Amino acid sequence: MSIVALSRMTLLGSHGGKQGTLRELQRLGVMHLIDLGPEKQSTPTAASASDTRKALAYLLDCPIKRHQVPDDPDFDHSTTVERALDNQRRMRDLEDRIDFTRQRLKNLKPWGDFDFPPLESLAGHRLWFYEVPNYRARQLTDVALPWQEVHRDNRNRYIAVISQEEPAADAMPVPRTHTGSVPRWQLREELQRLVIRLDETVAEREALTRWIHLLHRHQAQADDAASLKQAQHLTRDDDAIFAVQGWVPQTALEDVRRLAEEKGLALLNEPVGPEDQPPTLLDNDERTAGGAEIVGFYQMPGYRNWDPSRVIFFSFAVFFAMILADAGYALLMLGAVLFFSKRLKQSRAGTRVRTLGFVLVGFTLVYGVLAGSYFGWSPPPESWLSSLKLLDVNDFGQMMQLAIGIGLAHLIIANATVAWHHRGHSAMLAPLGWIVALLAGVMLFYAIPGDGLALALGLVAVFAFTDTRPIHEPLDLLKRVGGGLYALTDVTRAFGDVLSYLRLFALGLASASLAVTFNQLAADAAAAYPGLGILFYVLILIIGHALNFVLAVVSGVVHGLRLNLIEFYHWGISDEGYPFKAFRKTETTLWSN
Repeated sequence: MSIVALSRMTLLGSHGGKQGTLRELQRLGVMHLIDLGPEKQSTPTAASASDTRKALAYLLDCPIKRHQVPDDPDFDHSTTVERALDNQRRMRDLEDRIDFTRQRLKNLKPWGDFDFPPLESLAGHRLWFYEVPNYRARQLTDVALPWQEVHRDNRNRYIAVISQEEPAADAMPVPRTHTGSVPRWQLREELQRLVIRLDETVAEREALTRWIHLLHRHQAQADDAASLKQAQHLTRDDDAIFAVQGWVPQTALEDVRRLAEEKGLALLNEPVGPEDQPPTLLDNDERTAGGAEIVGFYQMPGYRNWDPSRVIFFSFAVFFAMILADAGYALLMLGAVLFFSKRLKQSRAGTRVRTLGFVLVGFTLVYGVLAGSYFGWSPPPESWLSSLKLLDVNDFGQMMQLAIGIGLAHLIIANATVAWHHRGHSAMLAPLGWIVALLAGVMLFYAIPGDGLALALGLVAVFAFTDTRPIHEPLDLLKRVGGGLYALTDVTRAFGDVLSYLRLFALGLASASLAVTFNQLAADAAAAYPGLGILFYVLILIIGHALNFVLAVVSGVVHGLRLNLIEFYHWGISDEGYPFKAFRKTETTLWSN
């Protein structure tokens, strides 16, 4: 659970060896490339890799798939991807045109089948069409232009008007209806042609599905080629030499040195300078690395900060368990994790999420047993399960103390870790002051003697040591005082953040209350309707608990993350970083976050 130390390494060599050097760096997969281009410009996107993924998704979505070809020496990856994407474009275009044509036929149906006569046959007059609602039909008697009703239904009357120019807006009760110049018989023929072409396109798509297996195999190659092409635009190039630079974990420096010796490259190794902003590479035990996935999803800590992954891993599990608050729901979640387990194991990130899922199940099961809730039912008082019940979610006093205590502990851990990170420096006294102030605030809340002095001492430490810049002139002293005063504005936020953890109690109570309510509704339905009531009983239980389970899981995820990534981050993480992205082949996962 740490942030990996990095060094900046620069390789210089002859321009002719650039491609080979980049290929070897990609094979090593240990360098986060730095853009050395003379001008900041957008690098080319990995179009081919993206196109491959789009083509695969399109073919995998085909309802009917052909027998897979395991190997074919004549297989052309680029051509197959291009054909699949072209098929997708034609499919969408045909479906849109078919929908449009069908809608046109539907709109023209009330007017019947007709062809527009030549203008000379009507002495230069044209036909203008109007859909007049039946309730406005009386207004037609005031129309001076020659008109004829061609159709009527329960809503409208369909009127054709003969005029050389389009009638004025107030000449008819309603605006003109645009029917277009194509008659219905031509639209029917066009629709038939479009449907035939759509059938041919569908058949072509089904034929292309035989290449899904080979596309999967070549996808990694396409990703690697696109990544290599992108890296070529990040180097510094001269007439005869090139330079490539990047951040490398210190444990991999020897690998890059060996590469430089083999390729005859000049090598410059520089430590991280005070003005540098390196990427952040997290090093976590795989058993608790699910916290790193949460951190990476929300906000990566800065390089000079600390790794909160393990704290977030366990605190998120605790918060989730308190919100779900039911051992029966824990078993439902276990079933869901087992159901998706095989799919999750296919990737490193998925494996981490799978492990986190099992931990969430374990914590929720334990908390549900301690709360004595099993799908909203409590075990009989004389049972051994009842003896394990130590918490009562309906005891507001007990649950409020528990939630506040957990919130206090969470923020103390954040400040304590920051203090440890600044150990040996006066800046460590500011987070220690916040710890004292938080404890004193809780003592004040529960009217414990001695709270006032402790609170004052804690806030003095916050004021004096939040800004620790050296004082060389009066302006520096003024800035330190301003920094201390600004830090004290977080007093209200500190106690507000502690009270924010009461949501654990409130959401857990809501989940438990809904479970009990659905159980009671089911029992009432069974008692009210003998015989048929059994069916109502089962349906209410299934639908009610399924709904409550989904709501509880969503609440557990949203609010569990919120308490970690808003309240906790505010006190524990001072700056935001960006993730370390190794230039590597797709199959390499050694330096993945």
